[in-house]
Amino acid sequence: MGYRKIETLIEERIKENPIDVNSLELEEKVVEIRRTTRVVEGGRRFSFSTLAVVGDRNGHVGFGHGKANEVPPSIAKAIAEAKKHVIKVPLIEGTIPHDVIGEYESAKILLKPARRGTGVVAGGPMRPVLELLGVTDALAKIISRTTNPNNIVRAVFDALLKLKAPEDVAKVRGVDEDKLRASYRIYAGGVPIK
Repeated sequence: MGYRKIETLIEERIKENPIDVNSLELEEKVVEIRRTTRVVEGGRRFSFSTLAVVGDRNGHVGFGHGKANEVPPSIAKAIAEAKKHVIKVPLIEGTIPHDVIGEYESAKILLKPARRGTGVVAGGPMRPVLELLGVTDALAKIISRTTNPNNIVRAVFDALLKLKAPEDVAKVRGVDEDKLRASYRIYAGGVPIK
């Protein structure tokens, strides 16, 4: 999706399919707290930047970024922002429907569906996003050099925005949904999806 801001893409998705965040039971997780320093005439001024993820473990997830002079307000801002950027993602039996690559600036990640019992095989900031989404089995890999959590989380959301549910693909292709579901196979074992 190029270098368009992920927040813009999420806002477009929310306009198409509005989500009532108040009706969801969202869990919150802080991915990163970073202290930044600004040198001024009287010395150094510190501020804090926080990256947070919210999700209901049932197909809804969002992320937010907050800045403040103290840690608690920056966390509160990040969580408030995350609740504004909640999206619905298609899941099939605890995994994603197909493999997908997500990119954001220099970050590039790969997400693959996995057989039941595999667990979430993901490192760094990808794991909390997938867990709060409700994914129980998936494979994820950072395939770029950067490990910047801000860019990695945005790359994961780029990948999640690209996911298509089998029924949507069947409608676009003009194919019977049951036949398409039978052909959807999970990589880590080739088990047909019911």
